[in-house]
Amino acid sequence: MSIRMLKLVVSVILVSLVVAGSRLNAAESTASRKPNVVIILADDQGWGDLSVHGNKNLSTPQIDSLARDGALFERFFVCPVCAPTRAEFLTGRYHSRGGVRGVSLGQERLNLDEKTLADHLKSAGYATGIFGKWHNGTQYPYHPIGRGFQEFYGYTSGHWGQYFDAPMEHNSEYVQGKGYINDDLTDHAMAFITQHQADSFLCYLPLATPHSPFMVPDEYWNRFADPAIVMRSVLGDKEDIAKTRSVLAMVENIDWNVGRVLKKLDELKLTENAVVIYFSDNGPNTQRWNGGMKGIKASTDEGGVRVPFLIRWPGHIPAGMRVLKIAGAIDLLPTIAAMTQTPLGEHKPLDGVDLSPLLTGRPVDWADRTIFTHQSNKFSARTQQYRLDAAGALYDMEKDPSQKKNISSQQPEVAKKLGDQVMEFRKIVPKDADDRPYLVGYREFPVTYLPARDGVPHGNVARSAKAPNCSYFTKWIDPSDSITWDVQVNTPGEYEVILHYTCGKDDLGSTVEVAFLNSTVEGKITVANDPPLWDKQDRVPRDQESYIKAFKPMTLGTIHLQAGHDKLTVRAKQIAGKQVMDLSMIQLKLK
Repeated sequence: MSIRMLKLVVSVILVSLVVAGSRLNAAESTASRKPNVVIILADDQGWGDLSVHGNKNLSTPQIDSLARDGALFERFFVCPVCAPTRAEFLTGRYHSRGGVRGVSLGQERLNLDEKTLADHLKSAGYATGIFGKWHNGTQYPYHPIGRGFQEFYGYTSGHWGQYFDAPMEHNSEYVQGKGYINDDLTDHAMAFITQHQADSFLCYLPLATPHSPFMVPDEYWNRFADPAIVMRSVLGDKEDIAKTRSVLAMVENIDWNVGRVLKKLDELKLTENAVVIYFSDNGPNTQRWNGGMKGIKASTDEGGVRVPFLIRWPGHIPAGMRVLKIAGAIDLLPTIAAMTQTPLGEHKPLDGVDLSPLLTGRPVDWADRTIFTHQSNKFSARTQQYRLDAAGALYDMEKDPSQKKNISSQQPEVAKKLGDQVMEFRKIVPKDADDRPYLVGYREFPVTYLPARDGVPHGNVARSAKAPNCSYFTKWIDPSDSITWDVQVNTPGEYEVILHYTCGKDDLGSTVEVAFLNSTVEGKITVANDPPLWDKQDRVPRDQESYIKAFKPMTLGTIHLQAGHDKLTVRAKQIAGKQVMDLSMIQLKLK
């Protein structure tokens, strides 16, 4: 062999070794990183809304794959409604401990002294992002950017009124969404995953559906427009088939988006080092097939609180596992902390437990436990075998999963023990009214949004719908009418006041005043904005949610706000037409 040829061979060998070494280093780097965490949360999806649970009305192969390749919890429990579940998942503590009492009017806010999963993972070096429905506070520092998330794209309300090209919030600014809401949210989640593929990340994707309004693209709706619904609610005469068709279509859209996320992890070679979790925040929002369980959303019975829970972590969780032990949303923070080796440091006592020992595939000594549920002063307790319902009836859930036979007289000791536990649990539920003001003015987050759902109408002013979430104020017709927000100004200074309004040209010219303590600012409505309601895309007419429209921002002027607690009041000093305006929100921007 010539010297030239020998040099060439040596050069090729060296290059090959360098490439092989770099690949090995990359593989070792990926393997040595803490696992990424992807959490997908459906809104109002029942336990029965998956084909893996036996529902033949629909097909959910992508979600089902998480059970095939990982573990499925047979008995996983959350709260009867949205915001409490989210608070429990984020903190590992019952929602009452964190100040969450409801789903709107400020009662959905998570106390600021609670640390969230995002807080813990961010402190451990994780990149953190949320893409979808937050529902634990709107004004900073209740806002997700104040709760450990570095990026937010979505909405803070309990539900949203438009699912196509919807207005969205990106960090601190409102932007125009693109396409169907779940697809849009998933696009942003995948972009975040791509951006942080070399990091450890928490990607939280709380989707909008199948919560009403029942809006879904034709591609999915057409699959269910005609075929018979073969599996029905146990209360068949109360099932609204049009709503069932909408839900099934929405869930198949969720399934498609779950598949997109899983494919993105595959493409980026992140699958082996990613914990993927899928669950829902409460039972089904309508009467439909749910495995024969009693109760739907807002109920403390089994059907209102038992939801899907699937978790995948290749190489760590055996494929095809079925976990029979009861578990709940309160367990997710300690479980994820254990899986990611994230120290919790000093924190408040947790109600949840680390579930990871159940996911090893090995026998584990696991003590029985009680998981508590409450809603609207109704309480329920669930052990591995029994449920004590809100009326004090006891059911053997292994023999009677539909809660048909009260056995409290046959098992008085069990009924008494659980009744005593419920009485003890009641002590953590606040009995006084929620008097927390809405917070305004932080240098690190200078924009504060005061939406209509957080305000109080006075006089003739009314909400656009029964449900405060996503509503706006209308029927503002008299100078004595007003709207107030109970606010606490944190930082004194000059604030730009921006109204988000609609007003027809015949009503132009009214003068509006905003007042707080001794400061006022006023301005005249001079530009018409009279868009139609977005009411043409619903599959089923709405019964609670408000339709919304394209509200326009108008700068009223600048006001000096001093630090303090008082009512921020909006009133009309002069009305030029039949009404002042429709008002969706006031925006205060610290200069």
